[in-house]
Amino acid sequence: MASLISGAMSSAAWTGAGMIPVFVVGLAYLRYSMYDPESRVVDVLEVRDEYDFIVVGAGSAGAVIANRLSEMQNWTVLVLEAGGDETEISDVPSFVGYLQLSDMDWQYKTAPPSSDNPYCLAMVHDRCNWPRGKVLGGSSVLNAMVYVRGNQRDYDMWAAAGNPGWAYADVLPYFLKSEDNRNPYLARTKYHARGGYLTVSEAPWRTPLATAFVAAGEELGYQNRDINGQYQNGFMLTQTTTRRGSRCSTAKAFLRPIRLRPNIHVSMHSQVTRIHFSGGNGGSDKLRATGVTYLRNGKRRTVTARKEVILSAGAIGSPQLLMVSGVGPADHLTELGIKPVVDLKVGHNLQDHVGLGGLTFLIDDPITFKKSRFTSASVALDYIMNERGPLTSSGVEGLAFVNTKYADPSGEFPDIQFHFAPSSVNSDGDQIRKITGLRDAVYNTVYKPLVNAETWTLLPLLLRPKSSGWVRLKSKNPLAHPIIEPNYFAHREDVQVLVDGIRIAFNVSNTAAFRKYNSRPLLTPMPGCKKFELFSDEYWECALRHFTFTIYHPAGTCKMGPDTDPDAVVDHRLRVRGIDGLRVIDASIMPNIISGNPNAPVIMIGEKGADMIKKDWSS
Repeated sequence: MASLISGAMSSAAWTGAGMIPVFVVGLAYLRYSMYDPESRVVDVLEVRDEYDFIVVGAGSAGAVIANRLSEMQNWTVLVLEAGGDETEISDVPSFVGYLQLSDMDWQYKTAPPSSDNPYCLAMVHDRCNWPRGKVLGGSSVLNAMVYVRGNQRDYDMWAAAGNPGWAYADVLPYFLKSEDNRNPYLARTKYHARGGYLTVSEAPWRTPLATAFVAAGEELGYQNRDINGQYQNGFMLTQTTTRRGSRCSTAKAFLRPIRLRPNIHVSMHSQVTRIHFSGGNGGSDKLRATGVTYLRNGKRRTVTARKEVILSAGAIGSPQLLMVSGVGPADHLTELGIKPVVDLKVGHNLQDHVGLGGLTFLIDDPITFKKSRFTSASVALDYIMNERGPLTSSGVEGLAFVNTKYADPSGEFPDIQFHFAPSSVNSDGDQIRKITGLRDAVYNTVYKPLVNAETWTLLPLLLRPKSSGWVRLKSKNPLAHPIIEPNYFAHREDVQVLVDGIRIAFNVSNTAAFRKYNSRPLLTPMPGCKKFELFSDEYWECALRHFTFTIYHPAGTCKMGPDTDPDAVVDHRLRVRGIDGLRVIDASIMPNIISGNPNAPVIMIGEKGADMIKKDWSS
């Protein structure tokens, strides 16, 4: 009873003005307590001085690695996670918008752009929010649970660039290894599997607009197909990492089932501040990572790794930790008073999927996904008792991969992805305004007048941007957020592809499937773009540079590549160049960002990376 009371009290923070009604939170907590009473990961308080492996970060890759390495009973594994455990709120798919800007989020922001290449102009101080998970499960706790693997060519290109073992045929077994697909029509194909730790399923509830979206794609000549199968181009109801109507994070999937293994320790609220090295300095011994220092409850502690230190802190956290430890661009580190240990292009090659936010269409029928419709007692009870209803939806009901006029002529390498949502910026009070960081003037002009309207949106995302940015240190203080410069739209073609993608989105709205709902575009122009003809190419470029939208897919900042690649930070076995006993295993190792949502690929990278470690040490 005491735990129920304390849990309910901790949930009170979610029930403030403009957030989630208290009875909904209470029922969510009740369900969480009923189904997961004893399965929480143990936060170890007595950390040993030495382990075989230290895993930094318990996110989409780190949780997988910890699970797989601890399968070796004679190996000891320590997982250091800067955040705490998941909550009953993060377990509810429809509450995804309330997790950002919480204490489960690192709350990163991009640096203000240069005047000659502006973006994020509709956001406060011209800075886009970049949420990253600071919690067991990492960003798999904050994301919209979309399960996408990317295009087969992505991985074949990785291998062709000098990374043997990373072609699609090589990585598919690791996707299958994780997966427990609950859709019979998919599970029996060669592209999917049952029995893995990670549950993949369709949400048990959706609006009628989801069916219209898929039908619209067929009208435009695209197939309704498994976009994780043989071909990616097409339309599909979203596959999600959900289990019994609730989020299936990597913490739930990979850490909770092994919580009783005696050879793994998980230390939460433990932020690693330094990697330690021995050898080098011109001696005969090669430089080697020997351990880390971390901060917990205001106290610093150093722990030693007998075999390896593994960085799985993500595309922002991993390069930051390397650089504050002396591994990175020598000139940059020297400027900040950090002694360079190894001169590598750490923090370069930052890639992200970027698109147009707030592309809104209106309909007449009261069937959209609005906050006022899912915060009722009946909806909450349906979720608690039946594991069904609107609370099981993350809001992204459909996906599509389409070809602009700039796409590969084969038609099999789409360059735009659509996320379909039966809602828009106006549908959730002002919560979406908060998490996107929209200026009041933009929100009040464009979206606030739609508070009672029925709206839906398509988010067109650029799959393979030519523009790349970088992550740099702000100071040598490891607790200071780094400088994030995504450098969106530096290449002209990125804008051109997106503008063509926006026009395809208008074609979706104009199909018979949507016309029966009287679908039409919102005609209110974006403030700052009124000088351009509405819906002209110039207008859309202006809109992109204002409501610049990312669904938070940073990658590439510790690039994998061969010895001949001067930008490579890790080799094809994910070992940091010039250092023994140190690997990076997360989204930062991607040479080029994959064509789709990165959570499933990062889990695959975790599976493959752990297998490499096992093979290297068994040999």
